[in-house]
Amino acid sequence: MTVTGEAPAEGAGRAEPARGLFITFEGGDGSGKTTQASRLVDWLVERGYPVLRTREPGGTDVGVEIRELVLHHRGDIVPRAEALLYAADRAHHVETVVRPALEAGTIVVQDRYLDSSVAYQGVGRGLDAVEIRELSLWATGNLLPDLTVLLDIDEADARGRLDAANKRFDRLEAEASEFHARVRTAFLALAEVEPERFFVVNAAEPAERLAETVTDHVAGLLASRGIVAAESVTGTDTGTR
Repeated sequence: MTVTGEAPAEGAGRAEPARGLFITFEGGDGSGKTTQASRLVDWLVERGYPVLRTREPGGTDVGVEIRELVLHHRGDIVPRAEALLYAADRAHHVETVVRPALEAGTIVVQDRYLDSSVAYQGVGRGLDAVEIRELSLWATGNLLPDLTVLLDIDEADARGRLDAANKRFDRLEAEASEFHARVRTAFLALAEVEPERFFVVNAAEPAERLAETVTDHVAGLLASRGIVAAESVTGTDTGTR
């Protein structure tokens, strides 16, 4: 299944190159994005890289309010309104947090980005996935990640993890298994269309082994880009999902 049309040409759809590095973590609920993002941040900081860790939705004060609405509102939110709320959060977050950090030479490690909107609101909610992607690109000034780590896991296994955590489910986590199956399929389709950006890993593996796989890949990316550790380290955490 193709959800984004043809893969973009080299450099197409991207803003002017940033001095930093933009790394996003994607995957279904319960795939372990928060754990792996934390481990990567720790690995980068230990080696002296300036790092900003953030999330969507909720990486800004405005985003915290949008997050509460889209994830915990007790009434219905129609799919188009939900998609627009995520896009609004993304526009403000990129303009005020992500892009300034990249321009300052910081490595940004982010939990969820536009691929989540394509998978959840586009395919999961039955909207036009191409339109959802174009909406996010417009909202962010065409900023795409340098690397997207996709944690892939069977939706039933992911639900088992969530059940075991005994946590309050948000609006998306509470959706039926069929919804999460569509989301997983959408993520894998996105990775197939843009293999140069996506790095797909088996999220069913032990967390330690998975972290080693991710850090090995990031180490190779840093070397290929000629990015070396700064003498001083700035670590910032604006939250996780």
